[in-house]
Amino acid sequence: MNSPHLAEMFARSVAEFGDEPALRVRSGDDWVVTSYAEAGQQVRALAARLIERGLAPGDRVALFSANSPQWSLVDFACVYAGLISVPLYATSTPDQVRHILGDCGAKLIFVAGAHEAEIVASVRADLPDLDAVIALAPTAGVIGLDEELAAAPTDTSEVDARIAAASADDVATIIYTSGTTGEPKGVMLTHRGFTHQVWALNRFFDLGPGDVSLCFLPLSHALERAWTYMVLSNGCLNTYVSDPRTVAEQMMLAKPNLMVSVPRLYEKVFTAAREKVAGSPLKQRIMAWSLKVGTQYHDTLRSPKRPNALLTIRLKIADKLVLSSVRDAMGGPKKVMACGGAPMRRDVEEFLYGCGLMVLPGYGLTEASPLVTFPAPLTYKFGNVGKVIPGGELRIAEDGELLYRGPNVMTGYWGRPEETAAVLQDGWLHTGDVGAYDGDYVLITDRIKDLIVTSNGKNVAPAPIEGLLASDPLFEYTLLLGDNRPYLTLLVAPSLPHLEEIGKQLQLTWAKREELLSHPEVVAEIGRRMAALTAKLPKHEQIRDLRILLEGFTQENGMLTPTLKVKRKEVEKRFAAIVDEMYARAGRPRN
Repeated sequence: MNSPHLAEMFARSVAEFGDEPALRVRSGDDWVVTSYAEAGQQVRALAARLIERGLAPGDRVALFSANSPQWSLVDFACVYAGLISVPLYATSTPDQVRHILGDCGAKLIFVAGAHEAEIVASVRADLPDLDAVIALAPTAGVIGLDEELAAAPTDTSEVDARIAAASADDVATIIYTSGTTGEPKGVMLTHRGFTHQVWALNRFFDLGPGDVSLCFLPLSHALERAWTYMVLSNGCLNTYVSDPRTVAEQMMLAKPNLMVSVPRLYEKVFTAAREKVAGSPLKQRIMAWSLKVGTQYHDTLRSPKRPNALLTIRLKIADKLVLSSVRDAMGGPKKVMACGGAPMRRDVEEFLYGCGLMVLPGYGLTEASPLVTFPAPLTYKFGNVGKVIPGGELRIAEDGELLYRGPNVMTGYWGRPEETAAVLQDGWLHTGDVGAYDGDYVLITDRIKDLIVTSNGKNVAPAPIEGLLASDPLFEYTLLLGDNRPYLTLLVAPSLPHLEEIGKQLQLTWAKREELLSHPEVVAEIGRRMAALTAKLPKHEQIRDLRILLEGFTQENGMLTPTLKVKRKEVEKRFAAIVDEMYARAGRPRN
C-alpha cells in the first residue's frame, strides 16, 4: 500500500497529476474546474490557516454542507493539519446539529451558506466549544472560505510537520450514523481504514486521468466519502452534484464513466424504461428480445470466448432499438457502476446488465469505513454482494450474524465505550446483519433488529418481501409489520403518479389525491397487486392486511435516512393508531 495516510495519498496525487482536472461543478451553462495542483495549493493554505487559528491535532472540525469541491478541499485541509473532520448531512435539523456538534466538541464548523449558518446560530448558545463559523460560499455576516485562504500564512512548514508526525492509525473522521433507530453515534474511522479500501479496489480496477466520477450521494455518508478518496487517489475527475434532485440532468451533462449509488437511482431508470413500453405488447417483445441479446453478448465477453459475427450484428440492432437509450439516460457507458447502502433488486441488476451497464453491488456499513464485500467484475454472480475485500475476514455467528475483521474497522464510537464493546469483540465487528457465507460469496438477508418474530414463533425477514413488492413501481415505499403479533400486515406509501394512473384505469373521478387513497376500488386493486407479487411465499409470510398512507416517507418528515432507508421504528410509531386498528380484530394491539 503506497499511502497509508490520506495526506500522503492526496499529496502524491497532486505531485503526479498536477495539471489534470480534479474537481468540477456546474455553474450556469459552464463547468468550474480545479486542477490537482490548484487543489493542492488551496488545501495546504487552508491547513496552514487552521493551524494558525490554534487548532491542535485531534481537534474536531465540522462540515455542514451539500456536496461541493469546497467540501473536499476542507476535508483534505483537515487531513493535512491533523484534525478530525465531522460531516453533517445537509438535511440535518437544528436538534441534530446541536447533538452532533455538542457530542464531538467541535471547535469550528464550515457551513454551505446562509441557511446552514442560521441553523448553527440558533443552537450556538448550547455549544461552548464552538469558536468559529466559516461559510463555503459568500454569506452576509459570516467569515468566508475565500477570506480564510487569503489570510493564510505563506509559511506552510507547520503543515509539513503535522503530516510528518501523523500516523495512519490516527482518527481521520467521525461520521455520525444516520440511524434507522436510536440517537446517532459518532463512528471513529482512521486514515488506514480509508486508504486500505483504495488499495483493495485498485486490485479490481484500472482508473486514471480521463475517468470521470459523479459525486451525488452525500459526502457526509461513508460510501461517497470513501469512493471520492478512490477517485482522487487515481487522478480522476470528480464532478460534484449539490442537489441530488438534479442527478438525471447532471449525468447527461457530466457523462461520468464512474459512479456509486444507492439502489434507488438504478430502480428509477429500470421503472422508467418499463413504463415506456407498458402500453404496447409489440414494444414489450422488442425490449425483451433486445435484453436477451444484450445479456448473451455480455455473458460471452466475460467468458473465454468472443462474440461471433451474428451475435454482434444482433447487438447492434438491439442497441439501436432499446439498449443505447438506457445507457444514454445514465450518461453513457460505465467503467465502474457500484451500488451500496441497501439491497439491490436482482431484476434491476439483470436489466441494466443486458443494457451493457453492469452494476456491482457491495456490502458494508459505516463502522467498516464502509466496505466489507465487493464483487470482482469478471467473476461476479447475480444475487449476492461479492467477496470479502482483500485483507478482510468474515465469519458467521451462531445466530446468523455476520462478523467482520479488517484494517478498515472503526476504532469505536466517540465517547461511548460500552456501546463500542458491544459491537467490537476480539477485533471482530458485529455488523447487525444476517447473511450467508460459503467461504467465497456473501449473501445479505436482513438486519437482525428488523427480523420479525410472530406470536406463533415464525421468523420472517422483511427486506426480501418488501423487495418483491418494490418490483411494482406503485409500491414506492412499504413497511412490513408483525413482530410479536399473530400475522403480517403492511403499510404502503404509494407512488402518487401511479396511484392516479390506477384511478384512470378504473374510470374513477376525484377532486383530491386523498380521495383515491381510501377509495374501495383502489384499495382492492393494490391488495390484488400485493397478493399476486407474494403468492408464492409460504403461509407464514403471507400478508393479511394493509393500509395506504396519505403521508409519504421523506427525509424531511423523519421517516427516511439520508440514504433513503426507511426508519422502521419511526414509521411504526408515527402510524401507531393505524397499526393498532389492523390488529384490533385479533385482540393483539401494538406493544
